[in-house]
Amino acid sequence: MRSLPLKLAPGSDLRLSLEELARRDGLHGFVLGVVGNLTRAAFQCPGQAEPTVLQGDLEVITLNGTVSPDGVHLHLSLSDGACQVWGGHLEPGTIVQKGADLLLGVLEPTPAKAPEQGQTPRLEIAVLPGCPWCSRALRILRTLDLAHTVTTINDDASFVAMQQRSGMTTFPQVFIDGTVIGGYDDLVALHASGDLEALR
Repeated sequence: MRSLPLKLAPGSDLRLSLEELARRDGLHGFVLGVVGNLTRAAFQCPGQAEPTVLQGDLEVITLNGTVSPDGVHLHLSLSDGACQVWGGHLEPGTIVQKGADLLLGVLEPTPAKAPEQGQTPRLEIAVLPGCPWCSRALRILRTLDLAHTVTTINDDASFVAMQQRSGMTTFPQVFIDGTVIGGYDDLVALHASGDLEALR
């Protein structure tokens, strides 16, 4: 894990800024700490149909949760001018007042297990840039430390060629020993059955 300091300027949307950073840089991690204040806070309280919105001079007390390219899950607590504490699930529309300093703990990706010299990995996965299901599938393979090759589809010609090969139009597309076995749900099913570990 590495620490990543982040400074948000006045007027920044706290949640949207973290979502954009994680998506742009492919970050997986969590919030270690925060200091800052807000002019507006939007947060979802348990059991309420709509987010609660506060405006004024608001001090951030805590921000906890996870960030990833697939989205964020963050809980905010804050104090108003009367030192009354509020909190809930962070929503878009939470605006930084004078500034906010955050420290993120970023998890380093686990490198794919290298195959034996001269051996081609049995697993192959075709992915689209920015596809959340593709990111989740790759995370499964990295977590299990399974050797695999990745084909990134960057243009229409590659898309058509992969579609002709697999007969699929959705991604990710997972192959074992050159035969398509399906997409993300099929990969999860193989993992649940223990069959993925047999490919080590």
